[in-house]
Amino acid sequence: EYRVWFECLIIINQNSHDTICYNRKRIINHDSNMRATICEILNGNKLLLQLKSTGKFGEGKWNGPGGKLKQDETPVEGVKREVFEETGLTILDPEHLGSIDFYFGEKPKPDWTTYVFRVTKYTGEPRDSDEGILRWFRVGKIPYKKMWADDEYWLPPLLEGKRVKGTFWYNEEGTELVRHELSVG
Repeated sequence: EYRVWFECLIIINQNSHDTICYNRKRIINHDSNMRATICEILNGNKLLLQLKSTGKFGEGKWNGPGGKLKQDETPVEGVKREVFEETGLTILDPEHLGSIDFYFGEKPKPDWTTYVFRVTKYTGEPRDSDEGILRWFRVGKIPYKKMWADDEYWLPPLLEGKRVKGTFWYNEEGTELVRHELSVG
């Protein structure tokens, strides 16, 4: 059986190019960090999460919809686009409540800078996509053990409408949260 162990994304912009390679064991980000969004969509006491599909970054983990920003795209533009592509929902009130830097291994710059949003108003009906399946969870029953380890630190205050600023360091494989810093305001 033949398997592709590494998938690479090459992003070319005006001044440089970035290469991100990942597999189930290691995440490598060359040249600069990726900018991305995560959107936490609430419907009363329920939170919409997505189980990432096999082959996608974060596969097998529940997460809020979101993804990489395009060049020259603002975080608000990006979160609206990503949520629509991944869920079919048009979000009406994206509330930017902070940012989180993620490191995979020890290095001077983060691999990802992620802008986090909370949404309570949207139109449309959620639909699964190739990114993953969607499911509503009661806020008291969020499956933290099946999510990225950092979520249990920053997600509860964000769901309460509090601002978060975090830095999370994982091992190079992304399997263990090594340390973190978080401020909530």
